[in-house]
Amino acid sequence: MSAKLFQIPLIAVTPTFNLHSIVQRSVKAGDDNSSEDHPSVKIYNSADLMFADPEIDIIVVTTPPETHFTFTKAALQAGKHVIVEKPFVPTSAEASDLITIAKDAGKLICVYQNRRWDSDFITVKKLITEGTLGRIVEYETHFDRYQEKKPLGWKGTLTMNDAGGSLYDLGSHILDQAFHLFGMPKAVTAILANQRLDGQEPDSFTLLLNYGEKGPLVTAKAAILSAQEEQLRYWVRGSKGSFKKFHLDVQEDQLRNGLKPGDDGFGIEPENRAGKLVVVTDGKPSARTFKNIAPDTYSVLYQGFADAVASGNEDLVPVKASEAMNVIRIIEAARESATTGKTVVL
Repeated sequence: MSAKLFQIPLIAVTPTFNLHSIVQRSVKAGDDNSSEDHPSVKIYNSADLMFADPEIDIIVVTTPPETHFTFTKAALQAGKHVIVEKPFVPTSAEASDLITIAKDAGKLICVYQNRRWDSDFITVKKLITEGTLGRIVEYETHFDRYQEKKPLGWKGTLTMNDAGGSLYDLGSHILDQAFHLFGMPKAVTAILANQRLDGQEPDSFTLLLNYGEKGPLVTAKAAILSAQEEQLRYWVRGSKGSFKKFHLDVQEDQLRNGLKPGDDGFGIEPENRAGKLVVVTDGKPSARTFKNIAPDTYSVLYQGFADAVASGNEDLVPVKASEAMNVIRIIEAARESATTGKTVVL
C-alpha cells in the first residue's frame, strides 16, 4: 500500500525525481500490476537486480518492517541513497549499524515519517514554538480508532519482534512527532494492552514520557476499540493556554481518493474540523476555534531529500536515521517498562 498510496504519487510531483523502476516478484489475482500501471518504468523481479542498476540513485524501501534492515543495508552497499518506510527497523542496534554503513558508503538515509507534515501537527508545532500556549506542561497525542478485527495481510501477522503491532506501526508516528518537538525523554512508563482479547500481541498502548521537572509530561496513546464518532488527536496544555484537536489529517484519505499534492484543496481540512484554542488573558481563559495551518504537504519530505542528495549535506535530510533510531529506543524502553511494570530511565 505504501508504494502505491504514498511514495509513487509523491515521486511524481517532485521535479528532481524520476520513477525509474519497481520490484514486483510476481503478480497474483487481485494484486496491482506494476507493468500495466507504469508502462514506462522498468520492472524487476529481484531487489538485487534493481540495486545493481547503475542508473538508479535512490532506493525507496516499502517492504514489511522486519525486512527493512536487510534491504537498506544491501542498497547502501550497492552505492544507493535510501528512503525507508517507518518504522525504521525493529531494533536500535540495527539502526545504529545502518547509520555506520551509510557513513562508510558516503550515502544518506531518510526515514519516511510523513506525519511530521500533517496539517494538525504543523499547527500544534506553530502554537508551541511561537509561545502562544506558554510553557508546555502536558502534551497528549492520540492515534485511536475503532477496529474490531486485526488487519489483514502482513500487518496482522507480525509480532513486536518484527516491528509489528500498534506500538511500532502507530507509535512510530506519534512518538516521532513528540521527539521532534521535545527531544529525547528522560524516562518512559508504558502499559501495552490487547483490547480485542484475541490472544494476540498488544493492539493498544499508553505511554508516559517524562521530560523532567521543567519539561512537559507527554502522553502517547493508541486505542483500537475507541468507539467515538470524532477521535481525539491532540490536547496540549500550557501555562498560557491550551489546544484541543480531533480528527486525523486529511492527506492520506485524499491520496486514497486520487488527489495529489498541488491539486486544489490538497491537505486542506474542512472548516468544521477546526480545533479549539484557549488563551488566558488577564487571568481568564477565552476559547475560540482555530483552523489548521495549510501544510507544505508530504511532498516536502521528498523534495528535502532530493536537496540533501544533490548537495551531499546530511543536515538537509528531512528525517535523519539518527532521529528514527531514537524513536526506536523509546519504543524499546516502552516494551521493557510494560514487561517489568517499572519506569525505564533513558
